[in-house]
Amino acid sequence: MLVPGVGLFGVGNTLKDAKIAADLAETTVAVVADAERLGIYECIPEPDIFDIEYWSLEQAKLNSAAEKPLGRRIVAVTGGASGIGAATATAFAKEGAEVVVLDRDVTKVKGFSIACDVTNAAEVRAAFDKIAATYGGIDIVVSNAGAAWQGKIGEVDDATLRKSFELNFWAHQSVAQNAVRIMKAQGLGGCLLFNTSKQAVNPGPDFGPYGLPKAATLFLMRQYTLDHGGDGIRANAVNADRIRSGLLTDDMIAQRSKARGLSEADYMGGNLLGLEVTADDVAQAFVALAKAPKTTGAVITVDGGNIAAALR
Repeated sequence: MLVPGVGLFGVGNTLKDAKIAADLAETTVAVVADAERLGIYECIPEPDIFDIEYWSLEQAKLNSAAEKPLGRRIVAVTGGASGIGAATATAFAKEGAEVVVLDRDVTKVKGFSIACDVTNAAEVRAAFDKIAATYGGIDIVVSNAGAAWQGKIGEVDDATLRKSFELNFWAHQSVAQNAVRIMKAQGLGGCLLFNTSKQAVNPGPDFGPYGLPKAATLFLMRQYTLDHGGDGIRANAVNADRIRSGLLTDDMIAQRSKARGLSEADYMGGNLLGLEVTADDVAQAFVALAKAPKTTGAVITVDGGNIAAALR
């Protein structure tokens, strides 16, 4: 598309297609300009254009490229450089989405990524502005970044609790608020997905500094459901449990196992199915919620079965 006074816009169902369209357009502009310097540029007749565009082999090539379920969707994943975030970014990309990873350390991330500390409101706003400037908007946000702080709630210091709330609650609000800002401007609706953890409904011993802000984030999701459903924006959450990641490290597994009086193997597979849950399992839950256009306010558990964490 050529917009007078603004510029040239490449359009396509994928970023690759859009870049090809823009490249062809720029080449055409150069050819026309060069031709006009020498004489007059004339396009071939429309019947000949038709023959080229509707050549049977050309049509076969175009029709063979079936669009994936989340094609043309722009997805941002916070904490997407490792663990659940990285698995989620990969899962959305496989479904055809254009994925942007937001993380403090994006040195090992392939594809489009933005270095961003989600506890810094200015950095979050700048990151979302960059996504909008690059892709034209955003459709799905997976607010995943988090970290675990431990301590007995009657003894933990204020600094530890406040630090946990900054990342495990306020950062989710900042991310969601900026996503909604863009989604409302687009007028196309959108989807907010929160990683709230089973701690939001089933607190563990000496884990209050982590569980309290996660519980607040669960209700944050529900508030977005109420306040922005009229804008076509859906909000849902995933309650995962005991996923090996940068948050649940080997050291953390050892500590939590000890706190519950279990072996590490029994702790990781301590669910009704007796199976360890992986980051890929959680990623598939996020994808499923993104692909459910009439589901909002839902909480999906990905924990192998934990009745104590089941919502009533």
